[in-house]
Amino acid sequence: MDTHNRSRSHYPPPHNPPRQTSSPVPNPPITMKVGKCSSDALALTNYLFICPRDFHPSVRYVKINDQFVFSIRPDDNQPARQLGMSLIHRRWASLSLNQEVSVVPYDPSYESPYHYLGKLELEVGFFQKNQDIKEHFDTDEMSKIFCQVFNSQIFSIGQQLVFDFHGINLIVTIKKINQSLDFSELQRILTGENFESSQEDQRNETRGVLTPQTRIHWMKAAISSIKLGGSSKSTTSYAIIQPDFKFEDMGIGGLDSEIGAIFRRAFASRIFPPSLVEKFGIQHVKGILLYGPPGTGKTLMARQIGKMLNACEPKIVNGPEILNKYVGQSEENIRKLFADAEKEYKEKGEDSGLHIIIFDELDAICKQRGSKNDGTGVGDSVVNQLLAKMDGVEQLNNILIIGMTNRLDMIDEALLRPGRLEVHMEIDLPDENGRLQILKIHTSKMSQNGIMGDDVDLKELASLTKNFSGAEINGLVKSASSFAFNRHVQVGTLASVTPDVKDVKVNRDDFFAALDEVHPAFGVNDEELQQCVQNQIIKFSDNIEKIISDGQLFIDQVRKSSRTPLVSVLLHGPPGSGKTALAATMAMSSEFPFIKLISPENMVGFSETAKMSMINKVFNDSYKSPLSVIVVDNIERLLNWVELGPRFSNSILQTLLVLLKKIPPKGRRLLILATTNFKQSDLKDLSMSDCFNSEIYVPNIKELLSVNHILEELKLFNDNEKDRVISDLKEVKLNIGIKKLLMIIEMSRQDVDNKIEKFVDTIISVNTTEITKNRRGNISENVNEYQLNEI
Repeated sequence: MDTHNRSRSHYPPPHNPPRQTSSPVPNPPITMKVGKCSSDALALTNYLFICPRDFHPSVRYVKINDQFVFSIRPDDNQPARQLGMSLIHRRWASLSLNQEVSVVPYDPSYESPYHYLGKLELEVGFFQKNQDIKEHFDTDEMSKIFCQVFNSQIFSIGQQLVFDFHGINLIVTIKKINQSLDFSELQRILTGENFESSQEDQRNETRGVLTPQTRIHWMKAAISSIKLGGSSKSTTSYAIIQPDFKFEDMGIGGLDSEIGAIFRRAFASRIFPPSLVEKFGIQHVKGILLYGPPGTGKTLMARQIGKMLNACEPKIVNGPEILNKYVGQSEENIRKLFADAEKEYKEKGEDSGLHIIIFDELDAICKQRGSKNDGTGVGDSVVNQLLAKMDGVEQLNNILIIGMTNRLDMIDEALLRPGRLEVHMEIDLPDENGRLQILKIHTSKMSQNGIMGDDVDLKELASLTKNFSGAEINGLVKSASSFAFNRHVQVGTLASVTPDVKDVKVNRDDFFAALDEVHPAFGVNDEELQQCVQNQIIKFSDNIEKIISDGQLFIDQVRKSSRTPLVSVLLHGPPGSGKTALAATMAMSSEFPFIKLISPENMVGFSETAKMSMINKVFNDSYKSPLSVIVVDNIERLLNWVELGPRFSNSILQTLLVLLKKIPPKGRRLLILATTNFKQSDLKDLSMSDCFNSEIYVPNIKELLSVNHILEELKLFNDNEKDRVISDLKEVKLNIGIKKLLMIIEMSRQDVDNKIEKFVDTIISVNTTEITKNRRGNISENVNEYQLNEI
């Protein structure tokens, strides 16, 4: 008893005075146990019951664990130091029976002068989920009874309670407190003064005390079958979005505009009451198709959309799971997905809850009808069944289909029209700001726990990760973490760590090492390009300087000019003249985020169809990047060209003719560098001359001065030996490719005793062969031209 008497002296004055201006004397917390209410009837009052001896009669509210505020009432049947709480109370405060909690008296006027509720938004549904009543509930009467039953009780946002309305238990959730009033404002309302708070005066509070003057707006719970009527029915919003959901919690970076567009198209109409939407004479969007490169966040976005909606549990289906070997079973699997939505829509109509179905890998089951010749027709039947359910004779307005695919071109076009999957959202590679957001998401735990090194600059990493997808950035962070772990592995063992493992940090060097290990799928293939320039570019003549200079002009044109998003350049000349090396050098000097090489070396054994598919894929991938370079090497080998005949693949030719002229999508720029040994006459015969904006001729080496420059660069001979070589070659008419000359130089380097004679003799022999070959070619061309003229 002494303890109780000492505690009473710290209680605040009785509630309901004018606004307090002085700070209260802090009350020491009391430790109490969580228990049950003494009867079910008391549990419906929303009061938290205490022993009359535990608190002073003036205490009307208490705060538990310094977070949850409840209205209290004494009960003689309640044991001392025990709180009588209903199941709803315990669930909201995350408390268990017999759990010890810290309790302190609470006076709302000390926390904020604006503690009387001006307007309250409540979400209501049946307490029993299976309960279904056809009649409408009068919200005006509900408001009147609610204010009478719960008058002077304190309510917080997110709090739930059971409301007994004419013998029917309703579950009520506090959704929003739009306006709270202080004591003087409440007095003006009670005295009948004309008081209307302006929009600027409205305050959003987290809790407040209910009064008979509180305006209440009711909204139907999305998953409840309750039907509301009356003027107090909310016309402002429909609770389809989870009240505690924050978009920053989605864990998706770089997709702000896409998320905004999806919300506007698919969900904006759903937050309004059905009666208002009916006045527009429209139906809700039923389908969203997310498409784009792998790893850009399509599946993650669909999963998070399902979490943020206050709707039925989403049904997530992988496309191949629909297919079944038994006749008709695949179509039955589709029908089962829509069964719950159909049943509820027949019973509740527009008041039905939202049913979400998420299809991953949609292209596996919704290919173009007639594209498969397997004889079963299962694919076409699945598409037909899905079309019938989405937009058939019996239309459903309570479904939302979210489909995801990497191959938009494979989806049946009937699915893509309005009324079906009508919102097409491309989830593209993130820009620099998006990459920064993704890096912050994946390194947030490191930053919070002090694992991130001080020298790590996420903005620097965002600029270095051009064309990285979200998944690849995640892989980059994992790779950097592995380097940090590896520093603390005990030397000589793979099963123990060093004693200073607690000091592990991921630093800047770890991320740079990871950049060398993790490469984007839509990036630069450095290894292939480096192989094309193994011997580096030797600027042995002014012509080479001019070619490289012209190449830089083409690069700048693609990067800066708004009028030429596509620039295609053909490097042609005799075999071995260095066309591929020059094209690869130009491509790498551009520093564009996407550089790919189309080479016949990578297509050995491919059929014509496979070659066309691969070429088309490289071009389509380039359209995902803002700046791209494609090097098309050795066109004649891609076309399977042989002079005997001549013979070539017309299908591959037509593919190249189309893609070389195809303008990239808006906002995308492409530079094409192609190489060929074709003569000008051959290019005209194949209709390829008009495919390129510019042509660059790469000749063989024909001047002795160029050979002298190359010998100086590669240091094969000393000065005396070099002078002797140049003297021996003065009478030779040179016509040799740089590739062959480099091969001769390296071969002569191996003959230590006679390298001068070896070099000179080989040059004369090879050069004689080249001249004879060229003469034969010229004679053959003259004969063909003469025969053509005779005809």
